[in-house]
Amino acid sequence: MPINITMPALSPTMEEGNLAKWLVKEGDKVSPGDVIAEIETDKATMEVEAVDEGTVAKIVVAAGTQGVKVNSLIAVLAGEDEDASAVSAAPAAAPAKAEAAPAKAEAAPAPAAAAPASAGPAPVSASGARIFASPLARRLASQNGLDLKAIAGSGPHGRIVQRDIEAALKSGTGKAAPAAAAAAPAEAPKAAAAAPAGPSKDQVLKLFAEGSYELVPHDGMRKTIAKRLTESKQTIPHFYVSVDCELDALLALRTQLNDAAPKSKDGKPAYKLSVNDMVIKAMALALRDVPDANVSWTDDAMVKHKHADVGVAVSIPGGLITPIIRSAEQKALSTISNEMKDLGQRAKDRKLKPEEYQGGTTAVSNMGMMGVKSFSAVVNPPHATILAVGAGEQRPVVKNGALAVATVMTVTLSTDHRCVDGALGAELLGAFKGYIENPMSMLV
Repeated sequence: MPINITMPALSPTMEEGNLAKWLVKEGDKVSPGDVIAEIETDKATMEVEAVDEGTVAKIVVAAGTQGVKVNSLIAVLAGEDEDASAVSAAPAAAPAKAEAAPAKAEAAPAPAAAAPASAGPAPVSASGARIFASPLARRLASQNGLDLKAIAGSGPHGRIVQRDIEAALKSGTGKAAPAAAAAAPAEAPKAAAAAPAGPSKDQVLKLFAEGSYELVPHDGMRKTIAKRLTESKQTIPHFYVSVDCELDALLALRTQLNDAAPKSKDGKPAYKLSVNDMVIKAMALALRDVPDANVSWTDDAMVKHKHADVGVAVSIPGGLITPIIRSAEQKALSTISNEMKDLGQRAKDRKLKPEEYQGGTTAVSNMGMMGVKSFSAVVNPPHATILAVGAGEQRPVVKNGALAVATVMTVTLSTDHRCVDGALGAELLGAFKGYIENPMSMLV
């Protein structure tokens, strides 16, 4: 029986992707774990591994195809002892109607219409280890409502084979919970109200003379940015707090730490701190000190985070992405600096994994290097806060009743007013300012 390979959902919010490249061709044999294709999501290019063993009988979607819907058929494998050439021409190779993408939970398909278990991600045990099973065993388990995680394999290296499924059916073990299939749609987040449509292309083009413009189609990243930020501004009541921070002590400490950095044999320093690295650390420590601001809003409960996972806005061609420094409050400045350089480079190369840019508890957007004095950023859920950082510039200040000159940076905190009120936002910003103006406190 042929095995369908469908477009995988590489992130919880993915609805479609671009099939950038096939790494196999028709007639090639593949095994579980073999990399077979590269998929471009809205944020990154990711490798797709084979789940089943077999021979590539037919490639349904050609390399370079854009906008391939999640769960749509992209290729067909011939199973054990099947003729690959016959499978490629058989009606069974026609696209199968898999269940709707997770984001579209309005019409949950009946269990019989679901894609075969072999078409989705490989099941994993409670410990997170991949479960290996023959294609026939997977199909039998799917047809009989068995949970592969509850079945012990007797094949080579613990592989689940046909006799294990038959034994489970006889003993009555391995039955999946009846409500499991129906639970997923019920647990899906409520879809946000549809954003009002903007002017159509035709309406806009009527305002301009023909030949005075060119049309540049939106790519997946731009569409995602537009959708998420529109939802954010429509559903999140934003509140803004700004403060000026003096940087002279921080700049002096940064120079001292960079000068003291150990060097490798080729003369390269082990780290090179930037002002942004120190901003990330200060924001993480401020959230540690003001834990009521380290939260995410849900309709049912407040999510209070135990660590400060700081997303950092990185500009890339066509948009931006926010790689995350996890548990930044616990990390040394040198570690944050080196992690940020690695994440920033891979972000620009579109090589980040979803877990490296999804989630987080807050974000930092720094436009100071572009000469921007101050601005307000848009909260990106599930974050409740985002810090917009302006340029450090010399300004006149009054110290002890006398006029002086100091290097001053304006920062603006945008908050989700549902969970971070004005006073709480001011407390968080005050803690941040304390670390910036007394930077030695970030080292102890």
